[in-house]
Amino acid sequence: MTTIRLHNTKSRQLEELRPVTPGNVRMYVCGPTVYDRAHIGNARPVVVFDTLFRLLRHVYGEKHVTYVRNFTDVDDKINAAALARKDAGEPGTLEEMIRQRTDETIGWYHADMDALGALRPQSGPNPNMNCEPRATEYIPQMIAMIEALIARGHAYAAEGHVLFDVRSFPAYGALSGRSVDDMIAGARVEVAPYKRDPMDFVLWKPSTDDLPGWDSPWGRGRPGWHIECSAMSKSLLGEIFDIHGGGIDLQFPHHENEIAQSCCANESGRFANIWMHNEMLQVEGKKMSKSLGNFFTVRDLLDQGVPGEVIRFVYMMTHYSKPMDWTAEKRVTAEVKIRDYVALADLYCDFAAARLRRPDEAIVEALADNLNTHAALVIIDRMAGQSDLVTDMAVGLDFLGILGLDKLEAKVNARRATVASLGTFADRLAALREEAMKTKDFGPVDALKSKLQSAGVQVQMSKSGIELLPGPNFDIDTLKEI
Repeated sequence: MTTIRLHNTKSRQLEELRPVTPGNVRMYVCGPTVYDRAHIGNARPVVVFDTLFRLLRHVYGEKHVTYVRNFTDVDDKINAAALARKDAGEPGTLEEMIRQRTDETIGWYHADMDALGALRPQSGPNPNMNCEPRATEYIPQMIAMIEALIARGHAYAAEGHVLFDVRSFPAYGALSGRSVDDMIAGARVEVAPYKRDPMDFVLWKPSTDDLPGWDSPWGRGRPGWHIECSAMSKSLLGEIFDIHGGGIDLQFPHHENEIAQSCCANESGRFANIWMHNEMLQVEGKKMSKSLGNFFTVRDLLDQGVPGEVIRFVYMMTHYSKPMDWTAEKRVTAEVKIRDYVALADLYCDFAAARLRRPDEAIVEALADNLNTHAALVIIDRMAGQSDLVTDMAVGLDFLGILGLDKLEAKVNARRATVASLGTFADRLAALREEAMKTKDFGPVDALKSKLQSAGVQVQMSKSGIELLPGPNFDIDTLKEI
């Protein structure tokens, strides 16, 4: 069996994946807060952990991997969006407005991530398992965990709030590598008179009558953000599981707080074994920001005509542990690469054989080496350079989630149909040339020729006729616009 080695943020070293339950892997990834469209930074962890999910399924078997990713549907931004709808005169209660907003946003999220080739989280051992839990579905489990923390002396109630006592957990800060005192000195913390320590964080907080709330031993209220993932992961994966992932922005305080409350509430005193974090994303060398005009969502790119496979390819060009820079140049590079792969598949791919073939072991080993997607893409590119390896190239693209075999074959068929239509363009060009010979105005001929060349069509004109051939940069979409 392939040995998978992953960088554990907590231990700060590469570790061999050794499943808690031999032969079965369980992974939890922090999902989105569903109040708006996912921006391209939100999509990076989706692609990273989808790639890992694909690797795990390949190595351990689809029936032996469970992947859970939550939806946070309790949040002030969600409440604000719902209140805005209600104030605008939409009918229904606030709870109905919230449900409509979160349902709509989850639908957007699924559609956008599907376009990037991401598989939905699922459990091979239990196909009926809820692998995309909503926080509001697990309020009783959160309350039970909070009660356990109070009973064990790790949390306390104060003025309708329940707070975790950070000083009661000596290992607090191990994930981010900072002491509690250093955190207080270097970070902004919420100062409140009911806190025993500035770093204590909220497990439960009161809700006003105009906001969502649930009954609890501490009054009507709602959970803090951190307790949600602890309760959901425990309910679905157990106290101890193999991999916990998310963006580096969640390392502190979210993941640090998850570790503290879970280890203190769990009978085992343990939680996730391996912690993985992808680095942040920039745009053209700058932090993504609406004020800089470089903020855009996945849907923005898709609507601009950037295919999902191109977006995914750009993400995979950079190792997940490194800061990623989204640039127009990288996007063009990815577009050209994928266009070339489709053209090569048209010429040399045996799709029937591809569907029976497993991915090349070199690609698997690249991913098993701490998810080295860049190395995997280099291998794909080498295969593309040899006609007898193009079928393996197609299998590799499918394994990486860039282009599934069905989608690649559909693109090949579309390309063939479009190439067949080049004869029509040749007839148009011939007619324009014949007319130009009479009028001496070759402008329309040159214009059509230029448009065809911009689509990557090689235009060969001679006295005997006109021949159009798809060139190395042949772009079906551009040709369709002519």
